[in-house]
Amino acid sequence: MKKQLLLFAFSALALTSCNDDDIQGYELDMMKGDWKEVKKEVISGKDNKTVLSTSTPTGCAVKDTYYFSIDYSTSYTYYSGSGTNCQVNGKTEGTYTYDTDTKNLNIKYLNDSERKYKVVILTSTELKLMKLFDNIDENGDQVVDVTYISYKR
Repeated sequence: MKKQLLLFAFSALALTSCNDDDIQGYELDMMKGDWKEVKKEVISGKDNKTVLSTSTPTGCAVKDTYYFSIDYSTSYTYYSGSGTNCQVNGKTEGTYTYDTDTKNLNIKYLNDSERKYKVVILTSTELKLMKLFDNIDENGDQVVDVTYISYKR
C-alpha cells in the first residue's frame, strides 16, 4: 500500500511539474508566425467598454507584418509606397518574453525600449493585445484610457 501511495505521489508530481511547460509551448506555438494588424481601438479606462476611437491600417501599412518565433525572437516588417506599388521599407528585429500565467508579453526591438502588452485573445488566427505603455486620457475624464490592438493571420 505504501509503495502504491508513493508511486501515485511521484506520478502526480511529475504530471503537475510539466503542466506549465506544456501550456507555454502550446501558446508559443499558437503565437508563432506572421500577424497583420487589423484594428486599433482606444477604450475608456473608466468603464473598459466605451469605444473612444477605432482605426484600421490603410495603404501599404496593411502589408506590415509582425513575426513571432518559438525561440523568443520577433521582427516587424513595414512597407511604404502608394497604391499597389508597396515595397518593404524596413525590418526591425528583437526579442520577446511571454508569461502564460499573467499573459504579459514584453517586446524589445533593437535600439528601442521594451514595450509591454497583455495578451487578451490568443488563438491560431487571432491575437489581441492590450497596450500597457504610453496610454493617455483621450476623452478628458481624468482616467487613463486603454489601447487594444487586434491582429489576424
